[in-house]
Amino acid sequence: MDKQEGPDKYLAIITGLFVAVLIISNIASTKIVDFGIFIFDGGTLLFPLSYIFGDILTEVYGYKKSRKVIWTGFATIMLMSVVFAIVGALPSATGWENQEAFNAILGVVPRIVLASLIAYFAGEFSNSYILAKMKIASKGKALWKRTIGSTVVGEGVDTAIFAFIAFWGTMPMEIFVALVISNYVFKTAIEIIFTPITYYLVNFLKKEEKEDMYDYNTDFSPFSLT
Repeated sequence: MDKQEGPDKYLAIITGLFVAVLIISNIASTKIVDFGIFIFDGGTLLFPLSYIFGDILTEVYGYKKSRKVIWTGFATIMLMSVVFAIVGALPSATGWENQEAFNAILGVVPRIVLASLIAYFAGEFSNSYILAKMKIASKGKALWKRTIGSTVVGEGVDTAIFAFIAFWGTMPMEIFVALVISNYVFKTAIEIIFTPITYYLVNFLKKEEKEDMYDYNTDFSPFSLT
C-alpha cells in the first residue's frame, strides 16, 4: 500500500470543518443569548473558529487556496438559505403542526441572509488578506501578531456589516450597541485564547504538508479563482 498521500492531504479536512462551522453557526445565530455582560447571537459561540481556520489556511497554504475555501463556504451558505426557503414554502403534511416553529428557527429572512453573506465575504477576505500581507512584512516571524491582527480587522468588518444590515432600526440603540460590542469583544477574545492551539496546528501542518506559503506574487482579488 502506498503511504504517500499526496500534497495538501489535510486541506480537505480543514475545508470540511470550516464549512461545518459556518453552517452550524448560521443556524445557531437565530437565538440571541444573554450572558450578563455579553449579549450576542448563538452563532457567536462557534463562528470565531472560522477565522482560526482561515488563519491556518492562509498561513500554511497561502491566500489562493484560502480564497477557494472561502468561496466554498459562501456557496454552501447560499445553498443552505435556498433549501430552507424552498422547504419553508412547501405545504405542510397533514398532522404536522410545526410550521411556525420551523419558520421561526430556519425560516429565511432576506435581511438576515443578505447580512450574513456580505459580512462573511468581507470579513473572511479581509482576514486572509491582512494575514498574508503581514506574513510577508514580518518575514514569517511572530505568528501571534498575524493571527490576532488579522482577526481584529476581519471580525471588526464582519461584526459591523452584519449588525448594521441585520439589526439596524429593529431594536433600541443601547441594545444594538451592546450587541455589536459584545460580539466583537467575544469573537476577538476567542482568537486570543486559542492562539496556542493555532500555533500547534500551524506548525503541525507545515511539517506534515511540507508547505509554508508566502504570497509574494499573488493576485489578491477575491474574484480571481485561477
